[in-house]
Amino acid sequence: MAPYLIAEIGQAHEGSLGILHSYIDALAQTGVDAVKFQMHIAEAESSNLEPFRVKFSYEDATRFDYWKRMGFTLQQWKQIKAHCDEVGLDFICSPFSNMAVDWLEEIGVAYYKIGSGEVSNWLLLEKIAKTGKPVILSSGMSSFLELDQTVAFLKSRNVNFSILQCTTSYPTQPEQFGFNVIQELKSRYQVKVGFSDHSARVATNIAAIAFGAEILEFHVVFDKRMFGPDTKSSLTIDQVQQLASDAKAIQIALENPIDKTKNEQFSELKNIFEKSLAVNKSLSAGHVITFEDLEAKKPKNQGINAMLFEEVLGKILVNDLKQWDFLNLKDLR
Repeated sequence: MAPYLIAEIGQAHEGSLGILHSYIDALAQTGVDAVKFQMHIAEAESSNLEPFRVKFSYEDATRFDYWKRMGFTLQQWKQIKAHCDEVGLDFICSPFSNMAVDWLEEIGVAYYKIGSGEVSNWLLLEKIAKTGKPVILSSGMSSFLELDQTVAFLKSRNVNFSILQCTTSYPTQPEQFGFNVIQELKSRYQVKVGFSDHSARVATNIAAIAFGAEILEFHVVFDKRMFGPDTKSSLTIDQVQQLASDAKAIQIALENPIDKTKNEQFSELKNIFEKSLAVNKSLSAGHVITFEDLEAKKPKNQGINAMLFEEVLGKILVNDLKQWDFLNLKDLR
């Protein structure tokens, strides 16, 4: 089965409903399975005391102001969910407050995405656990010890969950990808494991599939020159379309291992591509064949097989041969 592809709009909408709905329409044409949002209700999750991680905004005095500008009403979120349903995309959302979970339950979300910064927010996890919905957990800022604790918390509440290997660095550099962790997570927790990408590279996601990722999550943006905190860590719409196509191809390849002990299906092609020995100059009867006299020419079976060239070295020609004639056993003694 091809990996489940989650395209995260995140904050790329810049607080504009028009831009957000444009993303939904664009992503519906790419082949992804789901579109992901972040539900920020400023008063419920933040305060004027929250610092900027990176001071990227020219119009927001505080991070709290930014969250207020990024927020939508419950009715607007219902319209966003309806739009996703209309175009056949699963609606996924990361809540950052218990109030957001209440909203998402009213909207009808199928399952929850837990951001890396919320892994130890057990109040939020308890709220989500009470919904009985499945959870996708990002591991970006968590050690195995912290993950062990959260996994135990989820299991004690019978929550169906999966985990994404993730590195909280924007954009993530190659030495930070941590592909090895994908199998470590599978072995440690015996759950479905995926990869949450911030590298802005299609190749990173393709490699993650080869390492066993069953879910891929990546940020998207219309253009990498756009304003926004995640722009440099995002794929463009065209890159997402390429990724969706490549992901399916790679999964088909993984499901169809090649048996290199057998090559009967190439017999006809081998006769076309393999070569026979020929002479590269006109030679007279009585000439002793040397390496410098030989060439290999297509097709096979018109002369001595080229792989047997050592067996003709030192042999004597019994017939005159013109340049580029094939060399056969009857020509030698």
